Amino acid sequence: MDDEDGHFGERVAATYDESAAEMFEPGAVDAVVDVLAGLAGGGRALELGVGTGRIALPLARRGVTVHGIDLSRAMVARLRAKPGGDAVGVTIGDFAATRVDGTFSVAYLVFNTIMNLTTQAAQVACFRNVAAHLEPGGCFVIEVHVPELRRLPPGQDVVPFHVSPTRWAFDVYDVATQAMSSNYVEVVDGRGEYTSIPFRYVWPAELDLMAQLAGLRLRERWDGWTREPFTSESGQHVSIWEKPTS
Repeated sequence: MDDEDGHFGERVAATYDESAAEMFEPGAVDAVVDVLAGLAGGGRALELGVGTGRIALPLARRGVTVHGIDLSRAMVARLRAKPGGDAVGVTIGDFAATRVDGTFSVAYLVFNTIMNLTTQAAQVACFRNVAAHLEPGGCFVIEVHVPELRRLPPGQDVVPFHVSPTRWAFDVYDVATQAMSSNYVEVVDGRGEYTSIPFRYVWPAELDLMAQLAGLRLRERWDGWTREPFTSESGQHVSIWEKPTS
């Protein structure tokens, strides 16, 4: 794996779309694009962690001008190879700090990507970077899991989420630091391969404070893209913060 691409180098990029195939289905994409297109209005959209274009490409097909930021050249190469891939501008860099030209009506981080920033300082910097890109009245949208700490009995720090004869997947939590990792063991032709990706889990209230530090205010929080109410039983949330107009 190319270190410059972080944890999403050539080996991951080559099979990323297939490994997350259910997230590319219309049922997982259309509602996201509907919300983002509505927030963009006639303005531009900025995707942080644009990857292979799962959301950027259908959003661009809706007539929204989309620009992406991503650290992985390998992932962006997959985006470029797809129909319409040349319509999405991309800047290679760390989305917590990389600046691009112009302002945007909406910026978004989907599919738990805020957790790819593995320190609180980097997550705070991301909010400030987004706020600097938003025009007055513009919105920042994040989709992310609620940490599954309720599934951890005392003394346990591992939560399995897939078990089969050829694949095991589990999250490891450190509740003292909010560090976590997603870990995968896959057996192909009798040989095992292990992959681990680090994250930092983050609570909704913590994200609200990061937004406040960046001069943004909470506008909406839903259970998901279909805008169901967020409750104490929600396993994820879609949150929208707004940059004040004055």
